[in-house]
Amino acid sequence: MSTSLILAFLWVIVANAIAMLPSRRNHWPAAYVLTALGVPLLGYVTYENGPLLGMVMLLVGGSILRWPLIYLWRWLKGRDKVDME
Repeated sequence: MSTSLILAFLWVIVANAIAMLPSRRNHWPAAYVLTALGVPLLGYVTYENGPLLGMVMLLVGGSILRWPLIYLWRWLKGRDKVDME
């Protein structure tokens, strides 16, 4: 197994461990850190293992960090409505 996949699987384990911890701040600071670490890691996985595994890891990361993606999607949709008026 390549180094990038080992790091990606460790990222997944850490992300799941963080999700299980109780938090009053609703895990947003952890989501920022996970995103900052996950984006270059996704590029590394894609570089070492090809675009197919890169897309799989993108889907895995998106399923773990789904709320930031949902809020981004809502923000982009709301932004389009403002621009159309």
